[in-house]
Amino acid sequence: DGAKSITLTKGSQLILTTDYAYKGDAHKLACSYPDLPASVTPGQSILVADGSLVLTVLECDEASGEVITRVENDAKIGERKNMNLPGVVVNLPTLTEKDIDDIVNFGIKNNVDFIAASFVRKASDVRKIRRLLSENGGQHIKIICKIENLEGLQNYMEILAATDAIMVARGDLGMEIPPEKVFLAQKYMIREANIAGKPVITATQMLESMIKNPRPTRAECSDVANAVLDGTDCVMLSGETANGEHPEAAVSIMSRTCCEAERAINYDALYQAVRNSTLSRYGHLSTSESIASSAVKTAVDINAKAIIVVSETGATARQIAKFRPKMPVVVLTSSASAARQSFGVLKGTRSMLLYSLEDTQGAINECMESFKRDGIANPGEAIVIVHGHTAQKGATNTMKIEYA
Repeated sequence: DGAKSITLTKGSQLILTTDYAYKGDAHKLACSYPDLPASVTPGQSILVADGSLVLTVLECDEASGEVITRVENDAKIGERKNMNLPGVVVNLPTLTEKDIDDIVNFGIKNNVDFIAASFVRKASDVRKIRRLLSENGGQHIKIICKIENLEGLQNYMEILAATDAIMVARGDLGMEIPPEKVFLAQKYMIREANIAGKPVITATQMLESMIKNPRPTRAECSDVANAVLDGTDCVMLSGETANGEHPEAAVSIMSRTCCEAERAINYDALYQAVRNSTLSRYGHLSTSESIASSAVKTAVDINAKAIIVVSETGATARQIAKFRPKMPVVVLTSSASAARQSFGVLKGTRSMLLYSLEDTQGAINECMESFKRDGIANPGEAIVIVHGHTAQKGATNTMKIEYA
């Protein structure tokens, strides 16, 4: 009837149909998952709109493509809300036709820096996306895997090995696993990403109350701070800035909370923890990790005010960020995509885009002058510099100390 939302009453029956052309009402709603009747069984729960509506399955009719459910709570919902099937392995393709069209005809053509892939369930999902990017000239685009369901969490280690970055998407994950276990999943995923040296983003419902309220709850501020203390590279706002009433205040409060949390970190102990965990896991450091580890240790020992990384691809910057230096890291690169993929995504890192890396020393001198202008370093204070030969991408093999 053209209504933007419907009201459902506890105890009433609601039919879910897989006929997506059906115009829904309070008695029957359409869903976009064609295998729903075959995926659920009587007694199972279906969570709609981030759990604001809970349905219990009563009957499944595969022939008609319908599932009869009981509404477990009063709710008002609009169109196109998400639906979670806790404990169910869903039969959905990694990429829909629309996803492929969006990536090829919008993402790659517009030179995006990241693809954030939702509901990644296994490493083959990542490889399929990477193959699509490579075949269409988008091999420089990084992939962020959003871990949002139990299957993705169970296959996390293989997904982590295949991806470029991780997003801990707590909203949907909290629908798929018991809410009291979400914090453990968050800590596990952040820790493993830290050991692998891959950026990790903590997202969803961080300052949820600020969609309506001008100030967050104390619990929300603690949530943001604890994500920083857990080791996240980034924290992310969603509805707070997408459709919230106080987007600027939300960003400001989140930023101040992150800064306060970072002041509470013991960076010396953090460096040792990351290094020891890497050695314990892999038995040794790679050559680039060893250079990065030594650079950060040297910067700590001599109280350097910054670390300059000369890196064509940004890979060296990622290794430096892995060991969590307390001083700022500046990436000098001639690659615009590498600059954007490092700035603000790798913890404590910003970028300077150069026309060429041929005059490396000139670029370093210019960067050190900017440190003095910005008050990062005073004349005579130490700066650690890491770079490789520009002719060999990824060939990080030099560390030195210079003075502002």
